Amino acid sequence: MGKLFVVGLGPGHPAQLTEEARAALSAAGLICGYTAYVEQIAPLYPEKETYTSGMLREIDRCRHALAEARSGKTVAMVCSGDAGVYGMAAPILELLPEYPGVEAEIVAGVTAALSGAAVLGAPLGHDFCVISLSDLLTPWAAIEKRLRCAGEGDFAIALYNPSSKRRAEHLRRACDILLESRRADTLCGTVRNIGRDGQEKRLLTLAELRETAVDMVTTVFIGSSTTKKVGEYMVTPRGYQPL
Repeated sequence: MGKLFVVGLGPGHPAQLTEEARAALSAAGLICGYTAYVEQIAPLYPEKETYTSGMLREIDRCRHALAEARSGKTVAMVCSGDAGVYGMAAPILELLPEYPGVEAEIVAGVTAALSGAAVLGAPLGHDFCVISLSDLLTPWAAIEKRLRCAGEGDFAIALYNPSSKRRAEHLRRACDILLESRRADTLCGTVRNIGRDGQEKRLLTLAELRETAVDMVTTVFIGSSTTKKVGEYMVTPRGYQPL
């Protein structure tokens, strides 16, 4: 039987691939994944066999990768960011019992909450939540509840999948929920195209964020009550005091 690596590619730039991810990709004979993610790394491994598919074909991709591993191949299933954060690690492990003999290994990557936070400074310096605004797999009622609880708990928040053509109002709705417990001047930040060409960042207030159009390649950061602007950086203090 073969082996299946589930590999987080990080935000997109080759420099942000971990050494463990590079080793797994080098060991694999077949690289599987969403088309855009495989195309992202294909130039680094031109000799590799690849298998790609589009959105909404995630389970098919997982089954293909598992079946190829069961046939004896070493396979890498690639994901953006970290494979365990809105990635393919969970479905692969859920399906794994159907493919006895396949060994799976999850390879961590740098998720957008962390890579985007580094661009802004230190917005996640204390306790924080990560919430996706996509209601494709999660009912909006559940997302609303999580937003409200995160707001009441005074967590710094990283929002994934903040908007799309079909979900153009989701970020505005999320801001309205958070404005129930947060000041309108709460410091927020956005980072678009993290680690890729055209990277953009912006600091703004929660009230301004409510009126801001973003897209699916943008990660949104909403500060806690202690988050502040330090120079050009967004900082949520941990609470250390000078000696």
